[in-house]
Amino acid sequence: MTDLDTGVPHSARVWNYWLGGTDNFPADRAVGDEFAKLYPDIVVVARSSRAFLKRAVTYLAADEGVRQFLDIGTGIPSAEHTHQVAHAVAPTAQVVYVDNDPLVLAHAHSVLSGEAVYVDADLRDPDAVLASAGLDLSRPVGLILMNILGHIPDLNEAAAITQTLMAALPSGSYLITADGTNVLDGPAFTEAINVWNANAPLSYHLRHPDDLSRFLTGLELLEPGLVPCSRWRPSPNATPADLRETDEYAAVARKP
Repeated sequence: MTDLDTGVPHSARVWNYWLGGTDNFPADRAVGDEFAKLYPDIVVVARSSRAFLKRAVTYLAADEGVRQFLDIGTGIPSAEHTHQVAHAVAPTAQVVYVDNDPLVLAHAHSVLSGEAVYVDADLRDPDAVLASAGLDLSRPVGLILMNILGHIPDLNEAAAITQTLMAALPSGSYLITADGTNVLDGPAFTEAINVWNANAPLSYHLRHPDDLSRFLTGLELLEPGLVPCSRWRPSPNATPADLRETDEYAAVARKP
C-alpha cells in the first residue's frame, strides 16, 4: 500500500484543487492558494486547459476516428478526464494513462474500475513508456502531453522525448499538447512558478510559444495552430469568460 505524505504539497493534488476537485489536502491547498495570490489566473489556466483537452479528444474520437489514446503525466483522474471524454464518443476506445507517481497510481487504481489502463512509467524513458503501453501500433494513436513537458528542464531533451514518442506511432497519429508560457503575464506567472518550485519536489519551467513549437516539428499542425487554450476551436456557445486568453498555449498536430 502506498504511504501518502499529506503534509507535503503534491503537483497532481494541487492541480486537482485548482480544478475544483476534492482529492487534495491542506498542504496542497496552502501552496495552491499562495500560488493563486501571486498569479490569480492559475485557476483559469487549469480549467481552460481541461476544456481544451475535452475539445481535442472529442475531435479526434468523433471526427478522425481515433480509438487509442496515450495520456502521459495524467495526474489524478478527475471529472471529464480523457477516458470519460473518449468513451462518450466511442465506448470501445482504449485509453492508457502513464505516470510514475505512487500517489497517482494508488488513486487511479481505486477510481478507474477497468475504464482505462494505468501504466507506471517515466516520460524521460519514452522507449519504456511505449513498451509498457500495450497499444496496437498499426493503428493511429492520440498522444497526450498536457502540462508535462514543462517538467523537463532542458528544452532539447523535452523535444527529443516528444520526437521519440511520435516516431514510434503510425502515420495518422496525433499529438495533443499544452504547456505554460510566459508571454501574456510572464512576470507574475514566473514569480508564482518560483514559489511552486521552492515548495514542490518536481520543478516546472515556463516557455515561450516559439519553444513549444519545437515539440511539433515534422507534424501537420491543425488549425488554428499553437494558440492559447481557450482559442483552440472554442465551442460556438463559448462565453467571453470561456474565451479569455491565459499563459498556456495548446496545439493538436497530425503525423503525416
